[in-house]
Amino acid sequence: MASLLLTGATGLVGSRLLPRLVEAGFECRALVRGDVALPAAVTGVRGDLDDPDTLQAAVEGVDAVVHLAALFRTRDEAAIWRANRDGTRNLIAAVKQHAPNARLVMSSTGNVYNPDATRPALETDECSPKTAYGASKVAAEQLLRDSGLTWVVLRLPFVYGEGDGHLASMQALAQQFGLHPAHAYAVAHHRDIAAAVRLALTGVMDGRIVNVADGAPPVTVYEMARLAGKPIEGSAEPLVNPWSGHLDSTLLHELGFTPSVPTVYAAARDGIL
Repeated sequence: MASLLLTGATGLVGSRLLPRLVEAGFECRALVRGDVALPAAVTGVRGDLDDPDTLQAAVEGVDAVVHLAALFRTRDEAAIWRANRDGTRNLIAAVKQHAPNARLVMSSTGNVYNPDATRPALETDECSPKTAYGASKVAAEQLLRDSGLTWVVLRLPFVYGEGDGHLASMQALAQQFGLHPAHAYAVAHHRDIAAAVRLALTGVMDGRIVNVADGAPPVTVYEMARLAGKPIEGSAEPLVNPWSGHLDSTLLHELGFTPSVPTVYAAARDGIL
């Protein structure tokens, strides 16, 4: 049985990914800061990415690390950089010293791409994010690519499903950030994020950056809010850039990925939003 460490195990994605990794047969550890509820088969290891001295026990002897931990929605840009870049640097150093043969799969984000793009973003595109979050993830990606470890970077889309509240938050996000109702995002359900991670752990993505999305047309802010039961008003005002937020997931599908939840409307039909 392969052993695996998951960071960010209690987050929106991690809390849904962890039981699926257990079900897939991995012997799982979770990096945690305190007492938290974890699946029965999971070992919680106390540690903090801010404190390199606490990471040895978490990584020692594992076959793989799935690094989800990140900081996003805060105005504290220094905290974003500490969590996303510096925390990743500390994790990489621990893996290199205590589990040098482990595969490190890191979640990144579609927010690394240029918001002024003229087509769906490809993994080979130059990244020029406009936010501290996007820039910190680009820096973390580069640290991993230069690490000498066996690595995979998964650039995630808007992730939703299983009552996580992400779709329901769109009404507030649209108001907070002035999102156009027609602005659209590539999406993927939690089931398919787990499928992409499991595929990455087979080795087929080693040394690659891979966009993750269900492959269906991106979903508008208006549709997300309506599906969540928190509708917003439409607008006929021009959309500044219809391509921002779109990810080209051709590579992922060529590597053998097939979504089990093909569209957000299929998720709604099946009651798994």
